[in-house]
Amino acid sequence: MYGSTTENFTNKIIIEFAKTIEMFGLSPAEARLFVYLYLQEEPQTLDGMGEALGKSKTSISTSIRSLSDSNLVTRVWKKGVRKDLYEANTQLFRTFMNNYVNKWLDASSHQKDSLEDIREELESRTVSHKALANNLDDIIDFHKQIDTSFRQLNSE
Repeated sequence: MYGSTTENFTNKIIIEFAKTIEMFGLSPAEARLFVYLYLQEEPQTLDGMGEALGKSKTSISTSIRSLSDSNLVTRVWKKGVRKDLYEANTQLFRTFMNNYVNKWLDASSHQKDSLEDIREELESRTVSHKALANNLDDIIDFHKQIDTSFRQLNSE
């Protein structure tokens, strides 16, 4: 009885917390896998994760690789265990905010650069597009504000 109650609560936590984690740009499968690993007391093998979540080893491997690339999970070594073991990074807020903020900064910077290129092209035209240029300046300023805000968040 205890095992099934614990499993029931674990599943509820995985479902609900995964919804939050998905808002950071993870796929539903990656979010569920991260939450599952976060709730485990010991590092897990790909086979164990697949069995627990009802997913193929290939699917789990793909999700683990993505989570690892984002520094959300770490491969660990344990004496006497030949299979790869993985555990979740337990510093939730800092890990997710750093990952999320860096994605925003990269995307915003790229978009700002593209918009500034458009602005230069617009300025080179002989016909005046003053209203359009003013709106474009506002859009570029918006991206600069995003950059400033997210850099402040990242430094806290």
